[in-house]
Order: sequence, then C-alpha cells, then structure tokens
Amino acid sequence: MLLTRATPVPHATAAPEGRQDPLPFAEAAARRAPARRDPFLDNAKYLAIVLVAVGHAWEPLREGNRPVTAVYMLVYAFHMPVFAMISGSLSRGFEATPRQLGRLLTGLVVPYVLFETAYTYFTRWTSEDPDRAVTLLDPLYLTWYLAALFIWRLTTPVWKTLRRPLPVALTIAAAATLSPAIGNDLDLQRVAQFLPYFVLGLCLRPEHLRLLHRRGTRRLAVPLFAGALCFAYWAVPRMDYAWFFHNDSATALAAPAWAGPIMTLATFGCSVVLAAGFLAWVPRRSTWFTALGAGTLYAYLLHGFIAQAAEHWGWYTLPWLHHPAGEVTVTLLAAATMTALCAPAVQRPLRALPAWPARWAFRR
Repeated sequence: MLLTRATPVPHATAAPEGRQDPLPFAEAAARRAPARRDPFLDNAKYLAIVLVAVGHAWEPLREGNRPVTAVYMLVYAFHMPVFAMISGSLSRGFEATPRQLGRLLTGLVVPYVLFETAYTYFTRWTSEDPDRAVTLLDPLYLTWYLAALFIWRLTTPVWKTLRRPLPVALTIAAAATLSPAIGNDLDLQRVAQFLPYFVLGLCLRPEHLRLLHRRGTRRLAVPLFAGALCFAYWAVPRMDYAWFFHNDSATALAAPAWAGPIMTLATFGCSVVLAAGFLAWVPRRSTWFTALGAGTLYAYLLHGFIAQAAEHWGWYTLPWLHHPAGEVTVTLLAAATMTALCAPAVQRPLRALPAWPARWAFRR
C-alpha cells in the first residue's frame, strides 16, 4: 500500500556560515574540504535516517499491535522534526546568491524531478494507482521533503530579517491546521506545519547545543524517552497519531477546528523536547557511521522503492513477522538496508544523476 500520509523526512547545531548542504541528508559539495564537515551533524543524519527506514518498515505491522504502534508514534514524534531542524541550521548562510541558487536547483529541483517521475512509474507498476499522471505539483511518497526544503530555503532570507521568526512560523503552522482548503500542490499543508522546526534550526546557536552535550542532559534523556514510550502506549487507543504527520487540517483528522492551533503548539513542544533528547545521545566525535551520514540523500530516496516493493510482493503476509521475533527481524533488516544504501560505494554512481540535466539547463 502506498502511504503518503505516514512519510512523515535534519538538528540543532550551528554550522559554519558558509556551509550549504542542499539537503539535511545531502551529499557534500564535490569540492568541499572534508575537514569542514561536522561529525555531529553527519552522525545525527545517519541515525535519524535509519529511524526513517525503520518507521516505514513498521507501518504494515501496526494494525492490531499496540506496542509496535506506540514505538512508531514515538519515533514519528521527533525524527522528521530533527531533519527539519538540521536543515534550518545548515541554511543559516543562505543569502540567495546566484551560486547558492544554482546549487539549490541542482541539489533539490533536479533530484525532485527525477525521483517524482520514477516514483510515479513505480506506483503504476505496483498497481497502487495505475492511472496516476506524471505531475510535479503533487509530491509522491518521499519526494515531499525535497519540495518542502526548496521552499524553506528560498524563504530563509525572510526569516533571517524578522525579529521574532519562530512565533511567526508557529502562527503559519497553526493557521494551516485551520485551512482544509489547502490542496496537494507541493504538499503545502505539510510544508507549513513543519516550518517551525526549520525556523528553529535557523535560530539555534552553538551555545544552545553545548547544553545538549552535557552529561546531565544525556542522563535526563533516558527517563525522558522511557516516559514518552509509556505515554505513547497509553495514547495509542486514545489519540490519533496522525497529528505528528503534520499533513492534514484539524477537520480532516475529525477534530474541531479550534483543536488545530492547540495541537500545533502541543506537538511542537513534544517534538522539540524529544529531538533534544535524541541529539543529546548523538556522538560528537567521528565514528564508523560518520561517513554514512554524508550520503543519506539518495539512500532516503531509494529506500522507498524497497519499502513499497516489500508490500507489493506480500512479504508482510508471512505470519511470523507479526510476532516479536519477526518485528525485531524487520527492524534490523531496515536498519541494515539503510546502512548499505548510505555506503560510499552506493552513493558514488548516484552523484552524477543531477549532473547531466544541470549541464545544459544552468549556467556555470
């Protein structure tokens, strides 16, 4: 089953002002010196992208399974906000110069066009929507995040000029929950509702991150996640976890309109606290997976084909997968698959994908 709601993709660390990754999980620019990469950022991106793959692998296991649904809800409460915050942090040096705009086009627009088209034909093949037209206005499956980040980054100079950008972003997000008329064009509902996390990343400074790296903060993260997991287990039959997907208005979630702004603030507070707890445990030094964090763009885009193919071929119909041993196996396979897709040997041939259309479309 093609899940467009539950895809719902980057940390609150200050990068050097000149650093401009086209995506929170994008490849570094080919000419960038390796010493300029922050291992903390790459570690956070790798660990978060693994959670994305695991979350997608859990989706077919949720029905009638309260423990899996509780863990699923917990993960979805913070993993995409983490990516949006990292994106904001890495966008602090964006000034919309011609060179930066060119990198934005080659780093986001070209991959969006290629993978939006690829996912459309793949969806036709899996018969989820055999008549789906190729359109670039209705992001399919994972491609919504590329469209969102393109819009967010283009508006970065505006957010940098505002005196209180975060309250403005929260107001826009709250207003979006009151607006069921927002259509599917560029997934603007989700773009608006995830906007505060991107703006928060823009606002964070190194001294904020240093608070996360304290030993006391890491210790607090353990009871934080234990309590959050218990709350999620309690909330499974009582709350619609689709609020954490941020892609529907309040009335579309069968709630009164006034609940939208309240849930915007509630989910924002919950997600930011959980994201801080997650980042507190991200290693600051180089590790065996640091290099993998530099190659998560195409891993993110490619793993969706595997997730959809697994459902199309009926792998989840195996009864043993719906028992604890099977759930653990699915989790480990998803993590291993994402790790393999992040490997430099896989990423290297994919880096040339945006190159050939960029040669004739854009000036040097």
